[in-house]
Amino acid sequence: MRKKIVAGNWKMNTNLTEGIELAKAVNKMIEEARTEVNVIIAPPFTHLAEINKILTVVGLSAQNCASEIKGAYTGEVSVEMIKSTGAKYVIIGHSERRTYYGETDNILAKKINLALEHNLIPIYCIGEVLTEREAGRHFEVVTNQLADGIFQLTPVQLSGVIIAYEPVWAIGTGVNATPFQAQEMHSFIRKEISKKYHDAIASEIPVLYGGSCKGSNAAELFANPDVDGGLIGGASLKADEFLQIVKAFK
Repeated sequence: MRKKIVAGNWKMNTNLTEGIELAKAVNKMIEEARTEVNVIIAPPFTHLAEINKILTVVGLSAQNCASEIKGAYTGEVSVEMIKSTGAKYVIIGHSERRTYYGETDNILAKKINLALEHNLIPIYCIGEVLTEREAGRHFEVVTNQLADGIFQLTPVQLSGVIIAYEPVWAIGTGVNATPFQAQEMHSFIRKEISKKYHDAIASEIPVLYGGSCKGSNAAELFANPDVDGGLIGGASLKADEFLQIVKAFK
């Protein structure tokens, strides 16, 4: 069976003291919940090493990585640096990185390869913006992001990737993709992987939903057969609500 995963992306929120307190609260709640769900948090880079000392039942992720291994790249954080903090995951291709920083699928493919080479698990984000959805191009957009971002990988490499579908038009807008829309796209993603590789690979790869998932709608979204969990934004900054989302799995 595929892993059930709930990953919290804190984005550019919390100072170090606040982040440590939030991580402690999340870890304690997950310990007490005794859940089979794989829970991951992605604090800011500055918090990773300290928060790694706290976590016992929660995985640790970076929010991004550089597309180069080292060198004169002021302000960048390499996969080696991330690995040295104790983090095991890295989010790659989040819609905010694509939109605000112009990251292309070719750049993201380099990042994914570097992450895998250093035994980090990429959480690869894909998804369409509102104009693409309204134009009926959402399947085309996602197909291209899969092809350019991860379809250069071997089957073994691909089996080490987590995919997160982000309907960008639903992030932070208060507008959610319906459970039908989420299932439709997740099923499509799995079929595209199956066409490129084979059914066994497609059936093993977790596909998370990343569009304004919160405590009030998580159970309905997670009930879909191809929705394996969520990449959670704002709701992951509140330990109680984050736990509610984790518990939404039946």
